[in-house]
Amino acid sequence: MDMNEAQQWIKQFYGERGWTQYGPFIRVGFLMEETGETARAVRAYEIGRDRPDEEVQSKEQLKQDLVEEIGDVLGNISLLADLYGISLEEAFTAHQQKLLKRFGS
Repeated sequence: MDMNEAQQWIKQFYGERGWTQYGPFIRVGFLMEETGETARAVRAYEIGRDRPDEEVQSKEQLKQDLVEEIGDVLGNISLLADLYGISLEEAFTAHQQKLLKRFGS
C-alpha cells in the first residue's frame, strides 16, 4: 500500500467510526498521547519496564507493541495532514527536499 492509499484507508476507517470529527487541537492531543505510548514501547523494548505488576514480555511481543504504536502515530499524522488538505506523499516530499537542501545529497 502506498502512502496515499494508506491515508485514504485511514480516513475511511476512522470516518466510519466518527473519529474524524475532531479538530486539529484534539487531533494533536491524540498524536501526543500516541507519541508517549511509542516512547514507552521503545523503552520497554530497549531496557524493559522492571515493574512487578506487569508480566515480562518476549522480545517479539515488545516489537509488535512498538509496531502498533508507530502505526497509531502514523494514523494520527495522516488525519492531521488530511485536516489541512496535505497528503502524506506531499509531506514526505517536502521533508525530503528540505533535508537535501539543508544537508546536500
